[in-house]
Amino acid sequence: MIKYYYRKPTRKPIRKWFRMLSFGIIFLGLTILLYVFSPLVMWQIYIVPIFASQNITTSIPRNEIVNQGSNDSITNKDYTDAKNWFPYFNPSQALEKPKVSSYTLSIPKIRIKDAYVSTIDLDLAKHLVNYQGTSIPGEFGNAVIFGHSTLPQLYNPKDYKTIFANIHKLQIGDSIYSNVNGVTYLHKIFNITVVNPNNASAFEQNYDNSYLTLVTCTPPGTVWKRLVVKARLSVI
Repeated sequence: MIKYYYRKPTRKPIRKWFRMLSFGIIFLGLTILLYVFSPLVMWQIYIVPIFASQNITTSIPRNEIVNQGSNDSITNKDYTDAKNWFPYFNPSQALEKPKVSSYTLSIPKIRIKDAYVSTIDLDLAKHLVNYQGTSIPGEFGNAVIFGHSTLPQLYNPKDYKTIFANIHKLQIGDSIYSNVNGVTYLHKIFNITVVNPNNASAFEQNYDNSYLTLVTCTPPGTVWKRLVVKARLSVI
């Protein structure tokens, strides 16, 4: 008599694929969470310790993250256009034509050398921007210079989309050099603050000296706040 054996079909390959799919979904979810919260993590790791040593207030209230920050982040604003950084700043006076169309900026502390600064347009993807209507380095008044930032680990001093990612490392007393029409000016940092996008104090003009103000977004990788670094003319 011939014996017949019945082998029950195994589902191990199917279970294996389901298990791999589950791990893949979990990994994808963790990656998305890390991407979303990385700016806050970078804020705590890179910026808060540095600013704490300088006694600079860096807190970001929870309600502003949810209400203002989130709204800013999901709009279709083009942040390569400098005029979108301070939506409530609308200079009413007629803008005078700048005396120069461009100059260069160097910040040795963060390896920026001869960065191109335009005074005639607001395209931050191509260069730094000396905001129209503000002064030029060497003149009495305040030259307000905008530059993009990103996560510090992506910093490239030659890439204008990341060029200001490390200005949080600057401290009071550090040097900023500008070269306008072959004349080099040295400005020394005297104040560093973090402000909301509806605070346009960075544009204030004080004509008792030549001032220079650097502006970028912070925390790195977000558009929630503005980091403002102020410097005044010094003798080389």
